Amino acid sequence: MNALNRLHDLGQSVWLDNIRRELLTSGTLAKWIGELSVTGLTSNPTIFDLAISQGTDYDAAIQRHATDGRAARDVFFAIALEDITAAADLFRPAYDHSGGLDGFVSLEVSPTLADDAEGTIAEAKRLHAAAARPNVLIKVPGTAAGLVAIEELILAGVPINVTLLFSREHYLGAAHAYLKGLERRVAAGRKPDVPSVASLFVSRWDGASSQLPDGLRDRLGIAISQRTYKAYRDLLASARWHHLAAKGARAQRLLWASTGTKSKALPDTYYITALAAPQTVNTIPEATLLAFADHGEIGALLPADGGDAEAMLARIGKAGVDVDGLAADLQIKGRDAFVASFEQLLARVDDKMQALRAA
Repeated sequence: MNALNRLHDLGQSVWLDNIRRELLTSGTLAKWIGELSVTGLTSNPTIFDLAISQGTDYDAAIQRHATDGRAARDVFFAIALEDITAAADLFRPAYDHSGGLDGFVSLEVSPTLADDAEGTIAEAKRLHAAAARPNVLIKVPGTAAGLVAIEELILAGVPINVTLLFSREHYLGAAHAYLKGLERRVAAGRKPDVPSVASLFVSRWDGASSQLPDGLRDRLGIAISQRTYKAYRDLLASARWHHLAAKGARAQRLLWASTGTKSKALPDTYYITALAAPQTVNTIPEATLLAFADHGEIGALLPADGGDAEAMLARIGKAGVDVDGLAADLQIKGRDAFVASFEQLLARVDDKMQALRAA
């Protein structure tokens, strides 16, 4: 039994933070599902941009969809849905076996809609309908407009992966939007069984606070995670949640995102070991996934009471880091980075369309 199997057994879902067509067609993803306890997958514009840029795997699909003057955006979502639905079918046994708690694949709405609630709602509904799979989550950013959209989408029965969360407060905003959507479903006589995860980005904290002294450097992301995990466990223990659970609601699970190690001073499995915790999901980059399967270790689990998070955050604050201000800045920069990746992705698809037409 490898370390990923042990993570799964202690109650943490292991999802792959990557997608590319070769993983699907070669049988590699199916192998990881069987051998590494991988039970889900996430994608984003950067991941798809890398997948499409590397070789010719997508050329036939682009040529097939690039008909009648279709825009690059429409062609991209058509080929992305092919990958997403194929992956969802591979994970369907995990979804069925878990009673709909696991086995999910995520597809993101256009990042250019991050500040457009109505546009996000419309696109999320369209993508959900096009996927036509119960285990496809639509990724919506936890921006102010995104939270408005999330409540409405949960009310409409669209499963959501809330992305671009960087703090306890961001997480609680996403959780409140989810609960409001469920409560409105109950009030309307509908079942509150719409699945969701809330994705907290971890390693970017440490990259943005590399000026901290020894003893504090590379500790901020874990401290924020500990603080957020306490808020998550407190919410699951609340009367508000128990009232919804009694009516058939599913918990919006906390998901650790951005868990690849960026600092060469850290072990390559640093965030996976540190974030082992039941009732959570860890979406892991491909290289980190394979590294943890090879030599990962599981130590103490995250404490439900937050452990030493507040003491560590107080020390980091005294060292000159404005945690609340940095959280807001990280969300803005994350949004802008995804917008840039999406625009680059569409330009790449358009270039391939033009080249294939010319050929």
